[in-house]
Amino acid sequence: MTNNKKIAMVSGVTGQDGGYLAKFLLQKNYRVLGLYRRGATDTFSKLREHGILEQIELLDFDLLEFSNICRLLKNHQPDEFYNLAAQSFVAASWEEPIYTAQADGIGALYILEAIREFSPKTKFYQASTSEMFGKVQEIPQTETTPFYPRSPYGVSKLMAHWMCINYSESFNIFACSGILFNHESPMRGKEFVTRKITCHLADLFTGKTTEPLELGNLNAKRDWGFAGDYVEMMWKMLQHSEPDTYVVATGKTHSIREFVEEAGRHCGYDLHWEGSDENEKGIDKKTGKVIVKVNPKFYRPAEVEILIGSPEKAKRVLGWEPKTDFKTLCQMMILADIERAK
Repeated sequence: MTNNKKIAMVSGVTGQDGGYLAKFLLQKNYRVLGLYRRGATDTFSKLREHGILEQIELLDFDLLEFSNICRLLKNHQPDEFYNLAAQSFVAASWEEPIYTAQADGIGALYILEAIREFSPKTKFYQASTSEMFGKVQEIPQTETTPFYPRSPYGVSKLMAHWMCINYSESFNIFACSGILFNHESPMRGKEFVTRKITCHLADLFTGKTTEPLELGNLNAKRDWGFAGDYVEMMWKMLQHSEPDTYVVATGKTHSIREFVEEAGRHCGYDLHWEGSDENEKGIDKKTGKVIVKVNPKFYRPAEVEILIGSPEKAKRVLGWEPKTDFKTLCQMMILADIERAK
C-alpha cells in the first residue's frame, strides 16, 4: 500500500541526476515526488527515456519561492529530500552570478529553513560539488581539503554546503552533503563538455555536420564517473546513522583531450594533435580531416586545472565504490549519441 512507502522528494528531477535517482528510488519502492520548475525547456525527455515518467508524482517547485517550498514540506512531510536543483553550469555562473548565488546558495537555505519549521524529521541531501575545491590545495581532494572555489557557481554551492553543516549542528536536522566530482551519462545536458563532445562527434560520424568540434582548454583534468553509480551514494548517505559529508569520486583523472580521443575511437577516428595553445588541432590520421580545434572563447576566466577526489571515506564508512570505468563511460555516451543522431 502507498501509505507504507517511504516518501522521497527530489528537486531537479528532470535533470541528469534527478532521473537516475528517481529510477533508483522507485526500484527501492519509494513514493517519489518529483519537483520541477514549470517553464523549464525540454522538461520531461530524460524521465521519458528512463521510462519512469508515469511513476513519479510531479509537483511545481521553485528554489527562489520560499512560500512554495514551505507548503510542499508542510503538506507532504517527506522522509527524505534530495536537493539536486541548481543553476549547475559553471560557465553560465559568470554570466548570471547573482541568479546563481540565489538559486544555488539561498535556495538550499530556504529548503533547510522550511524543513526546520515544518518537517524536522525529513532527512536532507545537498548536492555539493568538486568545484568548491577550485584552485586545489592538495591532491587528491578529501572531505578535509580546504576549499578555494574559482567561479560564482563554486562559491554559491559552498554557501549551501556550510548551511547544511550549520543546520545539522545547530538544529539537529539530518543534513548531508555529497561532494560529487564530475559525473556524466548519456542523459548529461548538451552544455556540459563531455556531452558536447559526444553529440558533435556523433553528428560528424553520421554526416549531420562537417564542422570540427570546438573546445577550450584540452588539458584540464577531471575525475569523471557515471551518474548512475553516484546516485546510489546519495541514498546511502541518508540511510546512515549520522549525517556527514562525503566525497563521491573515482580517484582517477583524465583530461578533456583523453575524453575526445576515447569517444573518437568509437567513431573510427585516430587523432593526432598539431599546433599548440589556441592553434592546436586534432586531425584524423586516416582521412587528414580536422575533427577538433581549440577556440579561446571557451576558456574560463579562472581555470580549474585538476580535480581528483578520494572516495576512501565513502568506501570505508558506507561501502560504496564506483562500478563504471572511464572507457565504459565514454563508450556508453558516444554510442547513445550516435543512435540519437541516426
